[in-house]
Amino acid sequence: MNLASTLNLIQNWLTLYALKAIVAIAIFFIGKWLARKLTKALLIVLNKKGMDITVINFVEGILYYSLLGIVLIITASQLGIETTSFIAILGAAGLAVGLALKDSLSNFASGIMLVIFKPFRVGDVIKTNGIIGTVQKVSIFNTILHSPDNQKIIIPNSKITTDNITNLTANDTRRIDMTIGIGYEDNIKKAKEILTQIISAHPKILKFPEPIIAVSELADSSVNFAVRPWVKTEDYWNVYFELIEKIKTTFDAQGISIPYPQQDVHLFLKNSPTS
Repeated sequence: MNLASTLNLIQNWLTLYALKAIVAIAIFFIGKWLARKLTKALLIVLNKKGMDITVINFVEGILYYSLLGIVLIITASQLGIETTSFIAILGAAGLAVGLALKDSLSNFASGIMLVIFKPFRVGDVIKTNGIIGTVQKVSIFNTILHSPDNQKIIIPNSKITTDNITNLTANDTRRIDMTIGIGYEDNIKKAKEILTQIISAHPKILKFPEPIIAVSELADSSVNFAVRPWVKTEDYWNVYFELIEKIKTTFDAQGISIPYPQQDVHLFLKNSPTS
């Protein structure tokens, strides 16, 4: 084979594979675009059917990456890679990666559990792992919360399913639990009447269940009242702050003290012995 034939063969080979590479690149980017479009189309359908946003967000991630995997296999086939062996290699690699990324797989499985059992939904305020926040999104591997001071908190799903979950907004009503202390020298009956008037006068406190106002403890420095009014969940913090301020100002005006921790020290003077 002379030089001209060799160069011609190389040129033909480069032309053939360059064309395959161009087609493969086109397949990849068009396929990726189609995967995104199909995913968005499905999300529109699910939204119209009124499906829960938590499920929609989770399905979005699974569908998109599944379609992207199919696009990668087609792209590899276009490049001349045997897809059967390629899938086998991917399976073996997937097993190895799965063992290496067992925590990620645990997060994925936990994400499925959160979607199926629905301990909370997008928009709920929850407490988990010592963190309180509003649920923004439940994705394949993690859950995104926004804290009350507007910080973005990302928690692995497995951390949530293995910890206690308190859904603070799951019910329509909540009870405000307050402990109000007065001095031992103050009039208990008068203090209770004042607390009752404050609770009864607040427009956002529910009449049923009936609020509880009772002496709960004789503490070291105070007589403590348990104050337990019920409110709509969305009114919880506004009512809580308003009650704290109203109780303090009313007690001050009525001469009821709110004591702070203190100790009485008694000194006994002993006469010096006579000589």
